[in-house]
Amino acid sequence: MKYIVLLGDGMADYPIPSLGNRTPLQYASTPNMDKLAEVSQLGMVTTVPAGFSPGSDVANLSVIGYDPKTYYTGRSPLEAISMGIDLLPGDISFRCNLVTLSDEENYQDKRMLDYCAGEISSEEAAELIKTINETLAPEGINFYPGISYRHLMVWHNGTGEQHCTPPHDIADKTIGNYLPQGNGSEELLNMMLNSNKLIEEHPINLLRKERGKNPANSIWLWGQGTKPKMPAFKDVYGVEGAMISAVDLTKGIAQAVGLQVVDVHGATGNIHTNFTGKAKAALKILSEGSDFVYLHIEAPDEAGHQGDLETKIQAIEAIDRLVLGEIISGMKELDDYKLVVLPDHPTPISLRTHTAEPVPFMLFNSAAIKNGPRIFHEKSALAANFHIDQGPDLMKLFLR
Repeated sequence: MKYIVLLGDGMADYPIPSLGNRTPLQYASTPNMDKLAEVSQLGMVTTVPAGFSPGSDVANLSVIGYDPKTYYTGRSPLEAISMGIDLLPGDISFRCNLVTLSDEENYQDKRMLDYCAGEISSEEAAELIKTINETLAPEGINFYPGISYRHLMVWHNGTGEQHCTPPHDIADKTIGNYLPQGNGSEELLNMMLNSNKLIEEHPINLLRKERGKNPANSIWLWGQGTKPKMPAFKDVYGVEGAMISAVDLTKGIAQAVGLQVVDVHGATGNIHTNFTGKAKAALKILSEGSDFVYLHIEAPDEAGHQGDLETKIQAIEAIDRLVLGEIISGMKELDDYKLVVLPDHPTPISLRTHTAEPVPFMLFNSAAIKNGPRIFHEKSALAANFHIDQGPDLMKLFLR
């Protein structure tokens, strides 16, 4: 038996008036999902435990079968694992976004215009992070470049007691009420403020502004935590497998639990990602002997954060046509298989951030087909009247 998790990050949503009070998942053309739903178990699953923020870190940990209440130590440490940064005891890792803030004189009065600085290129971002690390980082603090706007700061023997807000939660809002608070927050705030002064007129940002692109004119620190300890996926679930993703977060989760990380050329984490290449990579992994693959697609979530309804629908349709269609076709040549399709959390267009409501899933088993006139979206999954209250229980059911 082969096992495939196809996760469309942030794919779930709320009904939207302009779509006839349908969600993007209801409105999108998804013939492969709907055909599969006719012979699958549909239901809803709670991926975010009570008391946790509905981040992709918590939700993907849940979906991959690890209880966040036991294993979650913060988002950034998972990304650090993916980036090859070995956190030592006492190290606190922070996510460091490059963001675009408005041009008010006082830092506290600025607004969060763009949490991803126009999806700045990794090459441009690396230069900015290098400048920040060499100029601003005090003793005991290091900055590390990542992909696009996503970077890391490590505070050796630091404190992670601050309350920090994800920048994608405060789109177009004045940042003053969302700056770091708590023990150690003054150090973080000083670096954020000074980064704005340092890189606002950096040659890279001057050129970006000339070209009509958003400048990456500040860092934003959040998602802090310490290095996690998790048992190997094979030891818990009895199978070996791989993760296919374009983002460090899910790659870090995979490495933390001993799954192989497979990089796909052209995988970007947005609508321009190599959808077909990811699907073909999953089929290749399974054909070469692996039993399990977790295929993560970030594009719907990015569109949700941008409030871009058209692109979110486009991303869902691409997942259906270019990923699921390819997998269904390719799996005909392999043994019996199970496939589960779901988002990790909703990213409603109206809110432009994550929410913690249960999400729809469909579970297909080629060896035990269930017939029924279903299609796949939030409403049909809810109507199936099958609810998994603890996210990790879905993986247990899937691999049973």
